[in-house]
Amino acid sequence: MKIKVDPVLLSYPLSWLYRLWCGTIRMDIENRDALERVWAQGRTVVMACWHNELFPYPTIQMNRQWTAIVSLSSDGTIATELLNRLGLVIARGSSSRGGVRALMSACRLIKKDGRQGFVTVDGPRGPRHEVKEGVIFLAQKSGSLLVPTRMVPSRAKIFDRSWDKFVLPLPFSRCRIVFGEPYEVTSEKLDEQTLAEETRKLGEKLHALV
Repeated sequence: MKIKVDPVLLSYPLSWLYRLWCGTIRMDIENRDALERVWAQGRTVVMACWHNELFPYPTIQMNRQWTAIVSLSSDGTIATELLNRLGLVIARGSSSRGGVRALMSACRLIKKDGRQGFVTVDGPRGPRHEVKEGVIFLAQKSGSLLVPTRMVPSRAKIFDRSWDKFVLPLPFSRCRIVFGEPYEVTSEKLDEQTLAEETRKLGEKLHALV
C-alpha cells in the first residue's frame, strides 16, 4: 500500500535537516563582489546553475530575496514547501508542463518585487548539462543580468544513477561557490537562432568557470 505524505508536514523535518547539513559545510564564495556591484546599481540578477549542483544554493541568499522555478511533479511539490520554509518564493512549472506560466510568474516577481532569480538551466529532467531556453527568456524579459555559477565540493556523494549525476556535498566538507561575471543577454527577438546562440554562450560560460 502506497502511503501519501503531506508535503507541508514533510517540509518541517526536511528544512531542519537541510539547514543542519549545510551548516556544517564551509562555503567559500568567489566573485561575490561582482554581484554586489550589480545590486548597488539597482539591477537584478538571474543566477544560472546545473541541476546536479543546486544543493547548497538555497542557503546562499546574500541578504536578498529570491524566486526559483520548480517543476509540477510530486517531488516538486515537496521541494516547493521546503524552499518556502527557506524564504524563497516559488513559481511552478517546467519545460513539459506549465513552463511559460512559471516563467511569466517568476518574471513578475523579479520586476515587481525586486527579487533575484535562480534557475537550474538543464532541469528538471535534462539532458544533463544542456542549457534550456527558459533562463534566457527570464533574464531578457525581467531586465536582469545573467550570472553563471558553479559548485565545487571538496568531498561529495555523486548519485551516478540519477539523470544528472546529482552531487551532494558531504558534512564538514568545503564547498567553492564560483560566480561568473554578470552579463546582459541579447535584446533581440528570441527566435530559434538567437536562442540557440544564447544557450550555447551560457553553456560555454558554465563549463569555463571550473
